Amino acid sequence: MNIPSALRLGLAKVFAYSLLSLFLIPLAAYLFTGYAQRDEDAQFVARISQRIDAEKGMPAAEKQARKDFYRANPPSRVCTNPAAEVQEYRAAVCEQYGELWQFNLVRKASLWTLLAGGVLLAAVLGLGALAFVDRKMQYTSFVTGWHLTTWASAAALVVQGALAVWLSFWLTAFFFQKYSPKLIIFVGIAVAIGVLMAIKSIFTRVQLNNRVDGEPVTEADAPVLWKRIRHMAERLKTEPPRHIVAGIDANFFVTEAPLAVGGKALTGRTLFVSIPLLRLLDQQEADAVLGHELAHLRGGDTRRSAMLGPKIAQYDHYRHAMRTGGLSAVVSPLLDLYRMVFEIALARESREREFKADRIAAKLISPNAIAQSLVKIAAYAQYRSRIEHELFGQNRRHDAALGIASYVAQGLPPYAASPDFLSEMKSANVPHPFDSHPAMTERMRAVGVNLPESAYGAIVVRPPAATWVQHILTADAIEQRMWGEYEQAFAADHERSLAYRYEPATDEERALVLQYFPSVVFALKGSDTVTVSIDGISTSADSTTVYWDAVKALEFKESSFGNALLVTHPEKNALGLGARKSKIKLAGLKKEKDDFNATVGHYWQRHQIMRAHQGQA
Repeated sequence: MNIPSALRLGLAKVFAYSLLSLFLIPLAAYLFTGYAQRDEDAQFVARISQRIDAEKGMPAAEKQARKDFYRANPPSRVCTNPAAEVQEYRAAVCEQYGELWQFNLVRKASLWTLLAGGVLLAAVLGLGALAFVDRKMQYTSFVTGWHLTTWASAAALVVQGALAVWLSFWLTAFFFQKYSPKLIIFVGIAVAIGVLMAIKSIFTRVQLNNRVDGEPVTEADAPVLWKRIRHMAERLKTEPPRHIVAGIDANFFVTEAPLAVGGKALTGRTLFVSIPLLRLLDQQEADAVLGHELAHLRGGDTRRSAMLGPKIAQYDHYRHAMRTGGLSAVVSPLLDLYRMVFEIALARESREREFKADRIAAKLISPNAIAQSLVKIAAYAQYRSRIEHELFGQNRRHDAALGIASYVAQGLPPYAASPDFLSEMKSANVPHPFDSHPAMTERMRAVGVNLPESAYGAIVVRPPAATWVQHILTADAIEQRMWGEYEQAFAADHERSLAYRYEPATDEERALVLQYFPSVVFALKGSDTVTVSIDGISTSADSTTVYWDAVKALEFKESSFGNALLVTHPEKNALGLGARKSKIKLAGLKKEKDDFNATVGHYWQRHQIMRAHQGQA
């Protein structure tokens, strides 16, 4: 499998960040303690040598012997020297919890942390490599890597956090002969929060979103289709699906993971079929697709995915928590490194599974049926995506009944004859919710079909003689209900996006924007108020409004004399030496300050998105 250059670069960056996250703090502690100990040793030997030289009546030979002894046994070494002749000396300079004791302890801890980091990095890379060796080992590799990296990252956070707190005191104390209690407290609190976040995330169980938009198709609803699927499963020597779910998504898939479909929980093997695609495919082409999906069931692909999916979701939840948990982000690169390596292994194995399933389906039905179904599915998915993108990009409100299905059905033949069709189909992938599929042309070549690109258009527009939709008694009703729900949600999402896009320029547009962004009033001291609206921020205290177009940056300032919002404007100040700034006084705004800041950020974001959209338009 060839790894794209962008992915290789990303992997190299994550690896570099992992090295920093594992070794930067312990290496800094190790080097600092070494430097400080050498400096303290040199000063100690110089002082003791001066005292020895000042001793009167001591023979020169004895003086030299004593100085040689202290040079050979400086304080940094004597603490680890168990010899009886240095016992008194050791007791004098190596008192427990003293300065020398701390430096020796931190030096040892940082060295062991560096060694442990090296072992951990090697283990992570080894487990990642194991996922490439054998697909049966992927689950073992991931579960082992999951437990290793989560607990190791939490442990690293504890150890490196302790080193960071220690360094926050001693770096300033050693180099500047003073320390900052605020810095120590800040680092300590940040470390404590990070550790708590790590432990909490380890034990938090993620609720999987296993909802599928569709409706079950019982055997009574489609007896002929069920019979055909069971017959193909028997020929492939695998158990048939327990459930068939029909929907309007532009893909087919099988899964053994639990699904929530229309308020019902489905367990066991489930086959999802797309009604719009079944209308486009003739029965042989559809059989090739169904045979491909059944081949995944026979190969154990869905069983492994069902086992691995929840583990990956849990791991990704932990990664996100670490990345957004403040100081805990220090340990996230190692988690990202293992996840990226494992994802590459999954993608590689996924390609192999797809090629194998295609070969099985080609043998079961025919290679040409596979190739033609790939062309039709890719063309439908490409054109439907284009239609939905165009509809979503329009700057007018849509009715709930958009008629996307009819748009696609009527526009697909002209699209297949358009100049853009072939260029888009060259890089088209057949959509699938769980796997990273190879490109369509690679899959056709893998089953021995060399279909000329000039034939794609004719394949797409050729009407099927018979389809499996004709044998699903509930297909029309399901499709009507599903499209209705889909288009209603599509129109609602589009309307919400218009609230971000409109300036607004008309009363109708203003009414829509205000529906999502009404003016919000916050009480200030006395009877004064501050109002955040789509126009800007205004206060009743001085009857002024700062319009969003006059804002470049915002900063909330807390003060015992009264909170304020510092506004940086786009233009220069009167002296021309920097941006002009002004202040919106918010005296009396205390308990609602978080809500105020969130509202200001939300409305300011809307204005920026609107201006960016207006500029593109």
